[in-house]
Amino acid sequence: MDILAPRLSEREVNQMNMLALAHVGDAVYELLVRGMLCCRKNAPVMQLHRLTVERVRAEAQAQAVEKLLPCFTEDELAVYRRGRNAKVNSVPHHADVSQYHAATGLEALFGWLYLQGRTERIAELFAAVTED
Repeated sequence: MDILAPRLSEREVNQMNMLALAHVGDAVYELLVRGMLCCRKNAPVMQLHRLTVERVRAEAQAQAVEKLLPCFTEDELAVYRRGRNAKVNSVPHHADVSQYHAATGLEALFGWLYLQGRTERIAELFAAVTED
């Protein structure tokens, strides 16, 4: 397995725990946000950090889901729903439960796509979230 572009089968990825997929997807999504901000802004690192946090918070990810829902394939929607419905142990104080669950679903989807090596699809979805 290439650590930068894993290529697990859909069957292998579908057998993984949704929160494990969300764990991977959280990192993928944050890396995309950080890269985008660094390319768009010549700003001090503290400002980049604040902007990143604004975009990866549960509230912002829940808003991203609203934009993306019409774009999801049937399989993607199923993964999103499984991630959204996964039992989480705690919710951050700054987010409400529904936002946190939506964010977890989005992260699970990004992890699911990443572990299959479907980086082009990740790029399409991320572009839809970030277009102005």
